[in-house]
Amino acid sequence: MSASDQQDKHGHISLVGAGPGDPDLLTLRAVERLSAADVVLFDDLASGPLLKHVRPGAELIAVGKRAGRVSPKQSQVSRLMVAYARMGKRVVRMKSGDPTIFGRLDEEIEAAREAGIPFEIVPGVTSATAAAAFAGFSLSKRGVARRVQFVTGHDVDGALPPDLDIAALADANATTCVFMGKATFAALTSKLLAHGLDPHTPALVASEVSLPTAAITRGSIVEIAAFLEGRPELGASIVIYGAAVPGSG
Repeated sequence: MSASDQQDKHGHISLVGAGPGDPDLLTLRAVERLSAADVVLFDDLASGPLLKHVRPGAELIAVGKRAGRVSPKQSQVSRLMVAYARMGKRVVRMKSGDPTIFGRLDEEIEAAREAGIPFEIVPGVTSATAAAAFAGFSLSKRGVARRVQFVTGHDVDGALPPDLDIAALADANATTCVFMGKATFAALTSKLLAHGLDPHTPALVASEVSLPTAAITRGSIVEIAAFLEGRPELGASIVIYGAAVPGSG
């Protein structure tokens, strides 16, 4: 049996990065995989205009997970993905941003491997780089920020993860990008200040990056922490702080 026959028999899974939401920021490979898919399992943030590339007749299944709302469990999503692939389908699992960054990709890779289903990972533009591009600055800066660090502000229970390396995160000469941190950034800021971070460290919060509703708010880290408190209406957001971030002026 040829490799092609083997793939047709068992199906195939493409774990695709949808980027921050603008269809123009999809990679060419992502567009090709969407146009060839039999089944597309997509997150809430990887929907809308992005799905225009899916061919007529393909099955579209929303599997997004949002805090405070009944959502499919990750194990259910993985089982569904594998079940379709076992039927010989070309499955696209489309995830917002880049699937390798805080996307629970490991669990889906493990499910595919355990089932013996061939898979690939198609990278996407992550919200950190999209936010920096939208705000017009570089995440790294010679002589100012030689290190860029990505961190999640959201543990499995929705709280600030208890095992964060606060010493590393309090380094103003690194550019720190906090994913999923709207609700916990004030708590993180308190820890950073207690560890010696200057309260005037420049920061910004970027919401709905790359979409028509995109917005950026700039200020000191203390001002951004105060801004985020009690603002559940903000859409998907990322916080970036450090000496390389342009000031509010």
